[in-house]
Amino acid sequence: MPDRLPPLTALRAFDAAARHMSFAKAADELNVTPAALSFQIKSLEEHLGAPVFKRLNRAVELTEAGETLARGTGPAFAELLQAWRATQRVTDNSVLYVTSGPAFVAKWLAPRMYGFAQAHPETELRFAAGLKLMDLARDGIDVAIRFGRGTDEGLFSRSMGAEWLTPMMTPELARKYTRPEDLLTAPLIIDDSIDFLTPRADWAAWFRAAGIAGAEPAGVHFSQADHAIDAAVSGAGVVLARGTLAAFDLRAGRLKAPFRTAITTEAHFRFLCLPGHEDRAAIRAFHEWMMRENQIVHALQADHDLVPVTEL
Repeated sequence: MPDRLPPLTALRAFDAAARHMSFAKAADELNVTPAALSFQIKSLEEHLGAPVFKRLNRAVELTEAGETLARGTGPAFAELLQAWRATQRVTDNSVLYVTSGPAFVAKWLAPRMYGFAQAHPETELRFAAGLKLMDLARDGIDVAIRFGRGTDEGLFSRSMGAEWLTPMMTPELARKYTRPEDLLTAPLIIDDSIDFLTPRADWAAWFRAAGIAGAEPAGVHFSQADHAIDAAVSGAGVVLARGTLAAFDLRAGRLKAPFRTAITTEAHFRFLCLPGHEDRAAIRAFHEWMMRENQIVHALQADHDLVPVTEL
C-alpha cells in the first residue's frame, strides 16, 4: 500500500467532521459548503480505498478506519496550529500577551500600563490574569510573571529581586500606631495568598523579627493580595504587604510603612519567556521597562532593615 498522503484539504475536512460528527458543522467551521466538504472526504476515501464514515439517515459515524485516522489527525492539526501561532508571535511585535497572577496585574501592571503605552505605542498589551500556570508555547503567551521559588527550567527567567514584607497602613493609622508593639492592638489584615511559603512569611514572623515575643496575630483574612492591600488603603487596618505589590501605593502616599523592620523570603517574582524570545523587540522592550520600574521597589526597600524568614 503506498504511503503517499492525501491532499491536506481532504485531511482537514476529515478532522473537522470527525470532531463535530457532522458534515454541516464541519463545513461551517471551514467556511465551505457541505457539498464541498463531502467532496473532500470522498476524495480521501478514494485515496485510502475504504470508507472513513458511515452515512446514516441524519448522522454520521466513524468506521474503524476513520477512528484510527482521527486519533492521528486531531493531535497533528492541533500541533500544526500551535506551531503556526508561535510563528505568528515571532514575526508580530504589535501585540504582546502577558499572563500573571491577579494581584500582580492589579497592583503592579495596571497602574503602570500608561507609561509603557506612551513609550511604546506600537505594542498593544493584553493581560491574562489567573493563578493557573499557563504553557507559554501551547497557550500563545509571550511573557509570564510568576511568584515563588520555581526553577523555571526550559524558560528564559529573570528575577525581579528579593521580596520583602513590612506592615503598611494609611497615614492616619500610622500616626496612631507609632511603635511595633502598638500593632498588638491594631486591626490586622492577613494576606492568605502566600500561605504556601516555607518558612512562612506572615505576621507571626514579622513580630518575631521586631523582637516581640508571644504575639498571636488575628484579623481579617483575604485570599488575594490585592484585596488585602486595597483594604489597607481604605483604612480598614494594617496589612503585612509585599513591597513589590504595594510600591505604587507607597510612592503615592496612600500607604505608609513606618517601621524599619521588614522580613524577606526566597520567593520572588520572575519575568519569563520562551528561550530565545527575550531578544524579540517587543519582549525586550517590555522586559527593560519592567526592570526600570522595579527600581522603585528597590529604592523603597532601602529604607528597611531586612530580616530573612529563614533566621526566625
